Amino acid sequence: MAIEVAVGPPIITINQGSIFMVTNQQGAIDFATQQGLFAGDTRLISFYQIYINGNTWSLLNSSAISYYSARFYFTNSLVLTDNGEIPGGQLGLTLTRTVGEGIHEDIDITSHASKPVSFMLEISIRSDFADIFEVKQIKFVRRGRVTTYWDEVGGELINTYVNKDFKRLMIYRLINSGSPSQYANGRVVFEISLNPGQSWHTCAFFVLGEGDLTRNPLYGCSDSPTVGIIFDQLQTEWCERSTQLNSANDKVTRIFGQSVEDMGALRLYDHDFAPNIWLPAAGVPWFVALFGRDSLIASLQSMIVQASFALGTLKKLAQYQAKEFDDWRDAEPGKILHELRVGELAHFSKIPHTPYYGTADATILYLITLHEAWRWSGDISLLKEYQDVALRCLKWIDHYGDLDGDGFQEYQTRSSSGYENMGWKDSFDSVVYPDGTIVKQPKALCELQGYVFDAKMRMAEVFEALGHAGKANALRQQAQDIQSHFDEAFWMKDENFIAYGLDSQKQQIKTIASNPGHCLWSGIVKPERAGKVVHRLLEGDMWSGWGIRTLSSKNPAFNPFSYQSGSVWPHDNGIIALGFKRYGFSEETNQVANAIFQAAGYFASYRLPELYAGLAQSPGAFPVQYLGANIPQAWAAGSIFHLMQAILGLNADAPKGILHVAPTLPDWLSEVELTDLRVGDSVLCLHFWREAGRSRWEIRDQQGTIRIVDDSLPPPATELG
Repeated sequence: MAIEVAVGPPIITINQGSIFMVTNQQGAIDFATQQGLFAGDTRLISFYQIYINGNTWSLLNSSAISYYSARFYFTNSLVLTDNGEIPGGQLGLTLTRTVGEGIHEDIDITSHASKPVSFMLEISIRSDFADIFEVKQIKFVRRGRVTTYWDEVGGELINTYVNKDFKRLMIYRLINSGSPSQYANGRVVFEISLNPGQSWHTCAFFVLGEGDLTRNPLYGCSDSPTVGIIFDQLQTEWCERSTQLNSANDKVTRIFGQSVEDMGALRLYDHDFAPNIWLPAAGVPWFVALFGRDSLIASLQSMIVQASFALGTLKKLAQYQAKEFDDWRDAEPGKILHELRVGELAHFSKIPHTPYYGTADATILYLITLHEAWRWSGDISLLKEYQDVALRCLKWIDHYGDLDGDGFQEYQTRSSSGYENMGWKDSFDSVVYPDGTIVKQPKALCELQGYVFDAKMRMAEVFEALGHAGKANALRQQAQDIQSHFDEAFWMKDENFIAYGLDSQKQQIKTIASNPGHCLWSGIVKPERAGKVVHRLLEGDMWSGWGIRTLSSKNPAFNPFSYQSGSVWPHDNGIIALGFKRYGFSEETNQVANAIFQAAGYFASYRLPELYAGLAQSPGAFPVQYLGANIPQAWAAGSIFHLMQAILGLNADAPKGILHVAPTLPDWLSEVELTDLRVGDSVLCLHFWREAGRSRWEIRDQQGTIRIVDDSLPPPATELG
């Protein structure tokens, strides 16, 4: 019998909105690690442990039971007390923890001893109020303004941090306790006496304070009414309104369902506009914040699940569109933000994330997302609402995104704390020459040119719909000029591939990387070049078996365990798969999709992480977790939607009343049914199946007037290679 391998980090993470808690598998928070309870970009608890007479409890089992709750089961080892020994295994401790604004915790102990026992339950809890950037880097600054107060009457421990007008608070409040609580030697202590079979209980409320905002737990004891039900209802509504998938491959069904749930689990409730107008955090634990690129890509991915998902992202990012120059924050008029933070470092402008605008692609992706949302919804009022935002984005692309006026997008920071790289591969060492040395700014990445080509083609269609034919024609001509110049400047004849980018001297960066796959997605690649690009991306140095690597294994800078220099990113592969399908390479599309689905099947709960190691697949191997990857992560979850869109060839044109399909089902996915697929005014149930080597489809149910058009084509004439 085969052994089922479940890959995942040795931690348990639960989250709800902007609050999240990362612990070890024992439910404890280890000091001087990246674990903790976080709110407002601040770690409010830096150490947490439960003891029995000074000894730690022995873990039996633990697991997250939903994205916002976890349960831990313990028993005791041998305990020495004033009344004698308590042998191991005589006591059972159950810890149930739930996130909802604050944290609610149930602590339940039951005695299975044959005689009465007495012992002390001790809870050690400390707060360092570290900024999340300090925690991520494991570089902690000791804060001298932390105060601790024990309220004996209220039975609560109060930890406070105040630095001028920056305030954070953590209250550990004990209620419904089976015995009185005390505080001594840095620990909350209960003296507990139990007869055989008797149980003891206490509730712990973690009340969290951010400035003048106090977050009280929304969930109570399991047997008491709660107001946290509103979060449950919103998550249920998201899942129920989303497209449902059933397939002949049970793992695909489960992975798709988990991805829908993960996207909803990342909802930033503090930024809600309405029950169906919201946006997700980029990922837990490091990116529980408003992000430009991540939210836009997640919105694009989610079109087949729920097109209205993009509305919150478009609205929120429009509110923060830059209006003026700010070198510290890399802001220019019309630019879309990269990241917004609210912790102490941002509050005192020690980092530029207030917000920071150091991204070269978010402004372009905003236009692509606006157009795609219109294509799926058919709602022209969306275009009218954001017409001025779009015009400012276009102006930024032409005047500020193009640093030297050569028609290409480049980036270069003006901030003393600015990012070295501003594409989606934004780690400092992600853009390298073939010899592995780092390329210096300014840089013109290949995918940025593709995004601009795509955005201008899309905006031409938008302004045509708005009655501005002259503007539409001009944009279309600009896109065609970009495509022509792109091929001249970026095509590497000696490699039969697209250059990673152009360096500061406008010389080709001849590195083999995954970025050209995004150029296929955008459509900037000439058809006669496409097969060569596809072939190169699937050669052994780029293809790991678990997906396409970010960087060729032949490059001296390659490291399969790195962040972006040889690892595999699911969202990157999803975009590339759409690019393959766009040019008609369906078998290669399915190859990429199969790899990502196979990898997802190994991860705990079928939940894709942000990235995983770029190690080669081999018999008996499984994908290797990247240490520190965000789980859940928005565009990792959304990659599943992109892959399914690619396999089925779904392309909406709701303004014209059409949904295009071009299914090319592989052997491992012989049948798929989508229900509650929303396009324009219609809700559809579509059935796809493979028969006699061909993919077929039918409408099983339809409400509305959308017409289905089959765009299936024979394989491309251009041979691979």
